[in-house]
Amino acid sequence: MSLANIVNFVQGYEWVWIILIVAVLIFGAKKIPELAKTLGKAKGEFEKGKIEGEKELKDFQEKNTDVNNKEPKSD
Repeated sequence: MSLANIVNFVQGYEWVWIILIVAVLIFGAKKIPELAKTLGKAKGEFEKGKIEGEKELKDFQEKNTDVNNKEPKSD
């Protein structure tokens, strides 16, 4: 197998298989579902935090807009 063949192999979606095989070799087949579950929970928590942060930012911007609109205009 030449270097060109390896490069062509890795350019497609085959690199996903390589990563999966390496992961199984490193963690073992029994640990992979646990790792996937942990990653799923972490992603869910991240999304919750993101939504909460966006809501707080929106509330802050609305509060600032309300305060700025209530200031008396001096001409």
